[in-house]
Amino acid sequence: MIEKDFIPSAYELKITEGKVSYKSPSNIALVKYWGKKENQLPQNPSISFTLDACATTTQVFYNKLPKPSDDFSFELWFEGKTKDDFKPKIKTFLSRIESYLPFLKEYHFKIETSNSFPHSSGIASSASGMSALALCLVAIERQLNPDISDSFFLKKASFLSRLGSGSACRSIEGDIVQWGNHKNTKGSTDLYGIKYPYEVHDNFKNYYDTILLVDKGQKQVSSTVGHNLMHDHPFAVQRFSQAHDNLDKLITIFKNGDLKEFIKIVESEALTLHAMMMTSMPYFILMKPNTLEIINKIWEFREVSKTNVCFTLDAGANVHVLYPENEKDVVFQFIKDELIAYCENQQYICDRIGFGAKKL
Repeated sequence: MIEKDFIPSAYELKITEGKVSYKSPSNIALVKYWGKKENQLPQNPSISFTLDACATTTQVFYNKLPKPSDDFSFELWFEGKTKDDFKPKIKTFLSRIESYLPFLKEYHFKIETSNSFPHSSGIASSASGMSALALCLVAIERQLNPDISDSFFLKKASFLSRLGSGSACRSIEGDIVQWGNHKNTKGSTDLYGIKYPYEVHDNFKNYYDTILLVDKGQKQVSSTVGHNLMHDHPFAVQRFSQAHDNLDKLITIFKNGDLKEFIKIVESEALTLHAMMMTSMPYFILMKPNTLEIINKIWEFREVSKTNVCFTLDAGANVHVLYPENEKDVVFQFIKDELIAYCENQQYICDRIGFGAKKL
């Protein structure tokens, strides 16, 4: 599909008011997206596990205005309170998607949203938040045009999510989602995420992710700034090539269930992401001393226990501890005994692979 396919023709129905609700999860990238072109298009393809427990629930109430507004008419409530400091981001998002949802200025929207995890926990909520909102808005469009098919609905929701937050396009479906053109992945595109189309061994079903909250503070650099620093990065070309190569390797790894090779790719990708930040100009370090302590503890435990526990990182200090379902008891005991001492206020979140957003 191409972008213009998401621009609708005239709607069949007229609706004056209503309500839609969606719950959409976060995701954790295995091959990282870092660096973007115009219109939130990725410089390299990425792949992620969709999560389950870390999710945003959004309800959108809509009422037809007496006449179309010159601007977007909306109010935003976050966990029961008005949240005006979120409004500029939502307004930017609505501006980006207006040509694909031409009804937006014909209604007043009341957006009520909440997270299953603390907002200040250092867990990125843009993926779950933007995907939940996009799903609600496409659901409103479907009420105006009931002929929209299920497959088109999911593609459009992912396409619009991307315009709010790049990684949000990987939160619509599950359990493994790929985003970005990759010559060896059938159906891959920069425009939206797709369900991973190839065989996946049982070793990767029901994977666990325990998120260790090392630092719950505001990141010292926004993702947008970080992505833009890749434009003149001395190692950008090599990094983008590496992501393609790692996706090629994962096709074989996912098929044959090779957990040792999976660990090499996932941990290398996490460290490469941070290496890109440390070698950009300006440069920055988002890992904290306790991040490194946790990584070293995981390496030591893996060597001694012969388990397949590994880590990955987002663009921050928190550590995602990944492990297969058949090792969950021994690994979780290790996490409780050895790792939560390095978390801020000993806080962590237990999660696992999920299967995408749900209509409520």
